[in-house]
Amino acid sequence: MKKTLLMVAFAAFSTFTYAQVDSKFGIKAGLNYNANGDYFESASAAAENPDRNVGYHIGFFGQIGTRVYVRPELVYTKTKSDYDSDEFKMSKLDVPVLLGAKVIGPLHVFAGPAFQYILDTEYDGITINDVKNDFSVGVNIGAGVNLGMLGIDLRYERGFSENEGRFINTNITTIGESRIDTRPDQLILSFSLKL
Repeated sequence: MKKTLLMVAFAAFSTFTYAQVDSKFGIKAGLNYNANGDYFESASAAAENPDRNVGYHIGFFGQIGTRVYVRPELVYTKTKSDYDSDEFKMSKLDVPVLLGAKVIGPLHVFAGPAFQYILDTEYDGITINDVKNDFSVGVNIGAGVNLGMLGIDLRYERGFSENEGRFINTNITTIGESRIDTRPDQLILSFSLKL
């Protein structure tokens, strides 16, 4: 699966590199907010603990076209989520391939598939080796504003298929196998710079 993700990333960026008309390249970074269940419940809990469920991302993007465009991205993402007062951390490579369009002035909207490869997971200090699928597919949908070389966008990401990590819970009061849903379900705020 890792080879598949790398091939998708290579194909997306190769297409960008060899395009002759209206192509752009840049860097991006920002914050990710993971929600487990209800966003409003998670947001009210975040008011008490501001860094709860907040992660980050950094990566590259290419863009072909201006009015209507294709934008492949290669992004390293680190997320953090709370499960029963314990932290679940995940590192992954994301390759969204977005189709977008300018709406009015600097405003644009976009959507497309996002391919994820999970690099590492950890739950309350325990590394989880038994994630069902290292490779998964999700969807990104969002809107953004471009002001010259700078851009900002807000998007929602959700995994299509169920993907869970399993581990043995050795706590005396709750012995048994536990499961954590590792599907992406997050809001992503990105800042970008065209090079």
